[in-house]
This record gives sequence, C-alpha cells and structure tokens, in this order.
Amino acid sequence: MHSDCPLGAVPFRDLQCALYNGHPVLGTQKTYLWVPFYGAPNQCDLNCLAEGHDFYHSFGRVLDGTPCSQGSPGLCVAGRCLSAGCDGLLGSGAREDRCGRCGGANDSCLFVQRVFRDAGAFAGYWNVTLIPEGARHIRAAHRSRNHLALMRGDGRYVLNGNWAVSPPGTYEAAGTRVVYTRATGREETLSAAGPTSQDLLLQVLLQEPNPGIEFEFWLPQELYSPFQAQAQALGWPLWQPQPREVEPRPPEPPAAPTVILHQTPTPTSDPCPPCPDTRGRAHRLLHYCGSDFVFRARVRGRLRQAQETRYEVRVQLIYKNRSPLRALEYVWAPSRCPCPVLALHREYLLAARRLISPDGTQDRLLLPHAGYARPWSPAEDSRVRLAAQHCPV
Repeated sequence: MHSDCPLGAVPFRDLQCALYNGHPVLGTQKTYLWVPFYGAPNQCDLNCLAEGHDFYHSFGRVLDGTPCSQGSPGLCVAGRCLSAGCDGLLGSGAREDRCGRCGGANDSCLFVQRVFRDAGAFAGYWNVTLIPEGARHIRAAHRSRNHLALMRGDGRYVLNGNWAVSPPGTYEAAGTRVVYTRATGREETLSAAGPTSQDLLLQVLLQEPNPGIEFEFWLPQELYSPFQAQAQALGWPLWQPQPREVEPRPPEPPAAPTVILHQTPTPTSDPCPPCPDTRGRAHRLLHYCGSDFVFRARVRGRLRQAQETRYEVRVQLIYKNRSPLRALEYVWAPSRCPCPVLALHREYLLAARRLISPDGTQDRLLLPHAGYARPWSPAEDSRVRLAAQHCPV
C-alpha cells in the first residue's frame, strides 16, 4: 500500500532518470539530460527521453515501487505493473462491491431502481426521489426538454435550481462529486459515486409532460427502511408549488373573490345529518374507476348556496384526468349539506365527475353525494395508486 508524495516532491521515476545525467551512454562520450518517457511499450522499464532530442533510451527496469505511469494506482514490482487491491495488497485483485465493502458480494446493500412516470400538470419543480445519506453509485437519466434538479437537505440547490439551467460539469455535493451531462437529442444524466454524507432530493423542472425519469442507487440494508419512511413522508412524488403552467395549458379561470362562510351551529339552525360510512376498498374502487378525475387538492374556500356547495381548490397532484385540469378549480357538491364535508385549508384526495349542462352553458366538476374524498396521507396515496391498477381497461 502506498501514499501520495507530498506536494513539490520530485517524482520517483524522474529521480531515476536524473541519475544518468552527465554520464556517457550509447557507446560515445556525449552526455544528456534525461527525463521520463511514457510512450514506450513496457511501462515498467526505465525509459528516459534525452531532453532537447527526439530519442529515448531504456536503462533497464525501474526500481520496485515506481508508479507504472502518471496518475496510475499501479506500482512496478519485478518489471510488472501490479495494482493494489482494496485490501492494500499489491496484486490481490480485491475490489470493492457496490456496497463499498472490500471483496464483498453486493449482499450488504439493496439496489433501488425505479422510473418516475408522473406527468405533472404544472411547470415547476416536482420531487422525483429522496437520495438518502449513504447512497452509492447514483444515476438518473431522461430524454426531454425537462431538467433534472438536485437539492441539498437545507433547501439550497446544487444544480438547476431557481428556474435557472446550470451548465454541464462536475458539482460537489453531500461529500461526493456529481457529474451532470446534457447531450444532443435532449438526453440528460446525473451520476455520482457516493457515498453521500447527507440526504439529497432529486427533482425535475417540468417544461413539458414527463416521458419518464429512470433513477437508481445502492443503499445499505440498514438504511433502506428509514429511506422508505422518509420518502413516504415527502409524499413521493410531491409537487413543489412554484406556479407556472406546462405548455400548452388552458388559461386559469379569472380571479374571483374567495367567499368563506363558516358554519356556526345555533339552536335554531337545521343541522346536517351525519354522512354515511363510505370507507372500504370496494367504495374506493367504485369511485376511482367510475370518475373522470382523481386528484390531490387543498381547499381554499367554500361557498354554501341554497341547494349546493362550491369548493375552491388548488390542484396539487393529478392521478387521473380525462381532460385538462387547471391550477385553481371549483368542485361542486349537490347539497347544502354535502357528504363528505371538506374542511378549509386541508388537503384531500378527491374523485370527481365532469357534469355538462344540456345547453352546454355549464361545465362543472361534481363531487357526488357520499363520494370519494379522503384526507391526503402517504397511506391514502398508496391505496389510490393500487386502485388504479384494478380498474377495467
């Protein structure tokens, strides 16, 4: 095992060539100054170039322990170039596995490999995956006009943040070097050897519908369960609300004042009856498969009229849509006492139908009575994605 020479030290091969400076060679009394020559076939011979001339001479083997070439990890021993294994022994051939263990068999870590296919409804930053501390051999790639973005745990971007596209190159982040390439044909890749010293967040800056982002990394087994919990806590995938629209999109509805009327029960009010129990897998499948839209939204306002309730919602993530949805939508419930009831400033998974009046003057999103509206959670996200796999084609 060898260590690098201190800065400013004369390389070992240079010293060996310099030993022949001023000494006659080649059967003449002429002398030369010698410097290493690296273009000869056997790199473990002491091949030295006559400085200022166009020939070199081999003075036999280099001394044992001489680097085979500039920057090479191998060392010359008895005229042969041997590389030190990860165990520090020359010629052992020991190599680190994908988990970073010397001589391992990739059995102490797990391979995470997925394709992020969510087609965002908005231009902006969407989370693709958490890259947890300890990840190795990280790679992400796609082919589109979108751009991969990488964020540190403190919210600062490593590249392609704040709506600015970074140049291709090598970036330092989380204790590793991140190589970012952008080739012709819209292909973009991001790779890092790792291991990462802190969490990173891989995002995509959407400018057009997402054709799919492939990503992979290796993670120690003991870190896999915490990674899953963190990813679910992030609401994987989770849209980062930076409002711009994917092209082409219809314009947002004209701004209207938000009317919030709080229901304040009084002894003289006519209370709403309790809503029926609509829990269960069968109910979820019925409404998911039979609806025109399934999406995640935050309730911004509520207006109760004579025979209906109108909710103003901000759409945050779309699971299913048969026509475009806008960032701000109105969802109508056909009763003054809608079931289920949506609370202000809460996030829900909603299943809605499109209702067009016979004369074509009204086009609404309808939340059916006893329909599907669940407070959003990572578990509910998983359930609704599973329901999507069981709908008839």
